[in-house]
Amino acid sequence: QVQLVESGGGLVQPGGSLRLSCAASGRDFSINAMGWYRQAPGKERELVATKSRGGTANYAHSVKGRFTISTDNADTTVNLQMNSLKPEDTAVYYCNVEAYLIYLSAAKTYWGQGTQVTVSS
Repeated sequence: QVQLVESGGGLVQPGGSLRLSCAASGRDFSINAMGWYRQAPGKERELVATKSRGGTANYAHSVKGRFTISTDNADTTVNLQMNSLKPEDTAVYYCNVEAYLIYLSAAKTYWGQGTQVTVSS
C-alpha cells in the first residue's frame, strides 16, 4: 500500500508564503499523478493543482501565478509553493496521489491527512 505524509501548514499574514510537502512511501508502486486539493469551512473540496508523471502542471484559476506545484526526481514527493497568500486561501489542504500498484496491475487513489493553512492579519 501507499502512505502519504503532509507537512508545511500554518498561520501566515496576507501576502505571505508557505510551502506544503507530501511524501509517498510504500512498496511496489509508481506514481501516475500527484496533486493538492483544499476544503474551506462550509465549502466543497476543490482542486488546487495537479501534475501527472512526465506531464505539465494544471492549476485552479484562483491560484494561477501565485502557486507552484513541483515533484522530486523520483516523483514520490509533491510540493506546493504558495506565494501572495490571500484570506480566501484559508482551508485544509489535502495531498492526492494516484498510484499504480504493480502487484495488482491497477491504479488507486490515496489522500493525505490534511494540513491547515490559515491566512489572516
